[in-house]
Amino acid sequence: MYFFAYGEANDVEWEELFLKRCLWFFIILFLIVSMNQAGSVHAEANISVSAERAVLMDADSGRVLYEKNAYDPTLIASTTKILTAIIAIEAADIEEKVTVSKRAVYTEGSSIYLTEKEKIPLKDLIYGLMLRSGNDSAVAIAEHVGGSVEGFVQMMNEKALWLGMNDSHFENPHGLDGETHYSTAYDLALLMSYAMKNETFKEVTGSEMYRSKNRDYAWMNKNKLLTQYYDPTNGGKTGYTKKAGRTLVSSAEKDGMQLIAVTLQASDDWNDHERMYEWGFENFESVTLQKEGTVEVGGTSFYIPRDLVVPLTLNEKEDVKAVFYRYQNEDASSNMAGVTTFKVGNEPVADIPVYKEKPKEGFFKELKGFMDRMMGVAPWST
Repeated sequence: MYFFAYGEANDVEWEELFLKRCLWFFIILFLIVSMNQAGSVHAEANISVSAERAVLMDADSGRVLYEKNAYDPTLIASTTKILTAIIAIEAADIEEKVTVSKRAVYTEGSSIYLTEKEKIPLKDLIYGLMLRSGNDSAVAIAEHVGGSVEGFVQMMNEKALWLGMNDSHFENPHGLDGETHYSTAYDLALLMSYAMKNETFKEVTGSEMYRSKNRDYAWMNKNKLLTQYYDPTNGGKTGYTKKAGRTLVSSAEKDGMQLIAVTLQASDDWNDHERMYEWGFENFESVTLQKEGTVEVGGTSFYIPRDLVVPLTLNEKEDVKAVFYRYQNEDASSNMAGVTTFKVGNEPVADIPVYKEKPKEGFFKELKGFMDRMMGVAPWST
């Protein structure tokens, strides 16, 4: 274990970031929900990709293993639909029926050929969205879940902010080009990492085909990385417009490590993703830096809420250290004691919250429930 390396307790930068009492709730939220901290690349990334922007991220820790212009905002085409799908799955009963509007039917671009006033399960629309990239499906979902396309777009931007997608903004649920519709490779990797933790989303995006009872034919997944080219692939979403070029977000799992790859404006995206994955799986292995449970630091006991597993190279495993930042002038009513930052050399690779004691049973569930209601993905009781 690496926890016992003790850091400076009066670090001014950390005081500014964490010690304001009015922000403690949101700090907990960020640490619990996203658990994502970008780390720097330490292995020699001798790979080349055709994409203008790309990233390879560890889904569990959020560590960035490789990046190329990953933080530059740009058009993202139908990879937008990852956000549309996860919001629909979280906010509604996917078995309920949706009545298709005229606006949905006449949406331009790729289609699953919905008809006006057709009643179709939300589940089918989500499969049509993710496997066949139906823009008509995206609008039907948005109108049903958000009350209107405009209402749903507001939900999208709130969710993106909640996930830490700080360089993203959405103006529609399908990804057709728009002046204020953009994201980054890094933000899309954060989104996919989050979405893949949802079992329903994971099942949908990992399906090679789906047969709707409303259709006499099956929908085949357009993601050839999943269906043809790379066996460890377990999910993803394709995209294309003339302005955005080819866009691709994918997920792959091997030897217990889940990686997320994103390419934007790529001429050879299938091979880009395979090269990034092969490099990542070959050069990194998952290492448990901290186990969940009680630890003792400087004669005081603290509680670590979860295991922390981070991908490291062989050389990095010998160069890991941890710094515990204890909050100064902490709120006596708060259970938060501080944060431990794990570093390779001087580069941070992951953070984990530290509590004074194990939170009461149901604390995390209650917190998540409150935030779900705040985000509009669960109703307030009446």
